[in-house]
Parts: sequence; C-alpha cells; structure tokens
Amino acid sequence: MSKTIVALDFSSKQEVVDFLSQFDEPVYVKVGMELTYACGLEIIKTIKEMGHHIFLDLKLHDIPNTVKGGMTNLAALGVDIVNVHAAGGIPMMKAAIEGLEEGAIDGKRPLCIAVTILTSISQEIMNDQLGIEGEVIDTVKRYAQNAKAAGLDGVVCSVHEAKAIHEVCGDDFLTVTPGIRLATDAKGDQARVATPDFAREQGCDYIVVGRSITKSEDPVKTYHLIEDTMQK
Repeated sequence: MSKTIVALDFSSKQEVVDFLSQFDEPVYVKVGMELTYACGLEIIKTIKEMGHHIFLDLKLHDIPNTVKGGMTNLAALGVDIVNVHAAGGIPMMKAAIEGLEEGAIDGKRPLCIAVTILTSISQEIMNDQLGIEGEVIDTVKRYAQNAKAAGLDGVVCSVHEAKAIHEVCGDDFLTVTPGIRLATDAKGDQARVATPDFAREQGCDYIVVGRSITKSEDPVKTYHLIEDTMQK
C-alpha cells in the first residue's frame, strides 16, 4: 500500500476530479475540512467511485456521546481512516471506536487515529498559549499512549516524534505525519516540518503531502518521486 497520502486541499468537486484524473492508479488521499465544508460528504462518494483510498481528516473533538454518534455515521461512508483529537481524552477516544464499530460496513471499521499536537504548534505556543508545560515530545508521547490505551490504531504527529512514539507504543502503532515539504519548498504555516527522506529515516508509516504535489507542475511525477523515497 502507498505510504504517501495526498492532501486534497481544494474547494470544489471539479478541482478534485481534474486532479485525480491525472492518476491511472489508486492513491491514498486526505479529505479535510476545506473540501468537506465546500462540497459536503458527497465528495467521498465521488472519490471512492474513482477507485481511491480515503483518509477523512475531520478531527472530531467533543463530548464522548457526540463523537460516538458522529463516528457511527462516518463509518458508514466506507472511508479508510478517520481521526479525533487526542486532547479529548481516553473516554472520548473509546467512544469513537464504539461508534465506528457500530457503523462499520461488513464488520470492518475504518482505522482511527488521534491528532497529538498540530504541526503548526511550536513549543512556545504550547507552553505560553495552551498552558501545557514541558517539551512538545513529552505531550505527544502521553497523547499517543492515551490513544493506544483507548484502542486507537495510531496517531497523527510530526516526523520528529514518530520514532519516540514507536518506542513507547510499538512498531504496529501507526504514525501518520503531515508537515512534509520537499527541500525546495517553503515551510508555509507549519512549524515542525521535514522532508520525505527524513520521514523514512524516522520510520513514519504514512506521510501526508499537499502543496508539494498538488501545486507541482507534474503532480504524478512528484507523487512517484516521493513514494519511491518512502518505499526505499
């Protein structure tokens, strides 16, 4: 399976169809808030009909019962991965799994992963604005351990934390890492970024790549260059 997940940071169905029509093979794509809020969940059906795998990145974060109900409905869409915020706590994450199991198609629920600390959050912001003391890595590891205790399949984290998470949660606990940039790219709004080469070296299971592919002059070629790097 592909280790590269392409972030579909578009705001219309036509942009998605035009972009994905360039690929003659199934790819893993991320559907986030921008696309979902612009097109509704109908966009999931469109992408599935084109034969692609979907990480539905809506980051549920609410009281346990609300998250459970939301996940029951999301599971019925037939997506491959969904996520929550680990900051919601173990009871909320357990409720997410319960909802996914209730809504699962043919008894197979989507994978569920938890966002640890957003890759746009620096240590200064975490300490001074969020009021969380200590190092980012310590909070990320604590959140990852909570996610595993709740029965989740992995976490969203930065490349810089992936190795430490595998050390405390095991190699079979998935690390999905955004904030990926090619060496020639600008950092944009990300604070903790890395290249695909470094992601591979750190043992990341999946990387999420958006602008480097979607804004490329040759998206298919760029996708394969990145995927080949991850598969080395």
